[in-house]
Amino acid sequence: MSRNLLIALAAFFALTFSAAGIGSAFTARSVRTWYLTLRKPAGNPPAAYFGPVWTALYFLMAIAAWNVWRVGDGWTGASSAITIFLIQLVLNAAWSVIFFGMRSPGLAFIEIILLWTAILATVLQFWCISTLSGALLVPYLAWVTYAAYLNAGIWRLNPAPNP
Repeated sequence: MSRNLLIALAAFFALTFSAAGIGSAFTARSVRTWYLTLRKPAGNPPAAYFGPVWTALYFLMAIAAWNVWRVGDGWTGASSAITIFLIQLVLNAAWSVIFFGMRSPGLAFIEIILLWTAILATVLQFWCISTLSGALLVPYLAWVTYAAYLNAGIWRLNPAPNP
């Protein structure tokens, strides 16, 4: 593998796991306090599942983006796919800021719908360049679909108190 491809791979891992780190910083502040007080919908997994699942999904995202970059001949052939990937990455981090940082399940639900749409657009864009890269993002889309269900359930079960 060429040096440029290795640098690109490292860059995609750094970008993807930077988004993970931002989200994690906001999650850690509330997950052991505020989140424990919330009523959860049926099917809410144990807290211990979230870290490993998200780690695997971020790993797949980085590989998928790098492969699109590689197959699409860098920015020249993959600019729209990489742009939508970066947009969904920002939305991914923003969800944790809104849900856990701002403690706003309602606003987070609106945001996760935008995130889901951006992920779907990324899957479709990636699929056009590399079927493998598109397929690598399908578990991410599935997990965010499940997360949207959980988010909606938490919002419904925990109405905001009247001021």
